[in-house]
Amino acid sequence: MKLTLFAAKDYDRKYFDRVREEAFPEIEIEYIDYELEPRTAAFAKGADAICAFVSANAGAETLDVLKECGVKAVLMRCAGYNNVDVKKAKDLGIVVKRVPAYSPESVAEHAMTLAMAVNRHIHKAYNKVRENDYTLKGLRGRQMFEKTAGIVGTGKIGAAMCRICKGFGMQVIAYDMYKNPSLADFVEYVSLEELFRRSDLISLHCPLTDDTYHMINIENIKKMKNDVILVNTSRGALVNTDELIEGIRLGKFLGVGLDVYEEETGNVYEDRSDEIMMHSVTSRLLSFPNVIITSHQAFYTREAVIAIAETTLQNMLDAMNGVSTGNDC
Repeated sequence: MKLTLFAAKDYDRKYFDRVREEAFPEIEIEYIDYELEPRTAAFAKGADAICAFVSANAGAETLDVLKECGVKAVLMRCAGYNNVDVKKAKDLGIVVKRVPAYSPESVAEHAMTLAMAVNRHIHKAYNKVRENDYTLKGLRGRQMFEKTAGIVGTGKIGAAMCRICKGFGMQVIAYDMYKNPSLADFVEYVSLEELFRRSDLISLHCPLTDDTYHMINIENIKKMKNDVILVNTSRGALVNTDELIEGIRLGKFLGVGLDVYEEETGNVYEDRSDEIMMHSVTSRLLSFPNVIITSHQAFYTREAVIAIAETTLQNMLDAMNGVSTGNDC
């Protein structure tokens, strides 16, 4: 069995090779540096399956090329699959699988890291001290203890975030279409509007759907408390970036921490340090002193990348053997 892995980074090669050698010797892996898109899909010729990541273009045109190449399965090495035309794949007889949970705690810990960093102005303090400026101007934060955390989405990652917030001594409220019974003893489920109104910290952990697209917009931002902290480690398009900027300019946010953002597709894991970002919304966001953006790295722990490799290779075996699991899209 042959797997073609697109947008391969050094850590992909390292951990996929290690896991393959230990547990999946029957799978041959070819690593492609390029991102999956219609122009590059032909690199999969002769492969039984391809593996792609969050920034891939697995739309109808790409899937047509993959079908012509003989590909039988698209394996996403991530939880999200909104960039895959699942209906088209089904029509073509291509199986689509994902990694729904590869270390929920890793993502949740990064979300709280962002929240605390913007709250205590760690990014500003780091730069001040490096320049021998030991004043406290601009560094006042607030304690999280006894504040209210609003968690949007209480799947495995959201649930992990709920537990972290409880550990900080916060009151935890949440919004989800389906209540998580494991959180019943300390999480209060409320409407989304009430969550926006009551929360001191809002952390997004829900999938991107038609209903959640741009759920953070100026109308909802105006419902929030002044000096609220907003964190997004889920999907960039949950937040309307232009209207987020409007909300920042209105002074609604103590801080904003983003590991994902709408404009990230061309930036994810690329070095663009020598470029001038013309008309970049991301650059506008970075101009605000109370905004921290990280490079889609919430998942990036040793435990998570090993879990991604293990689950992806098992997904390939299952796809080739016609086995349906909870990882099917």
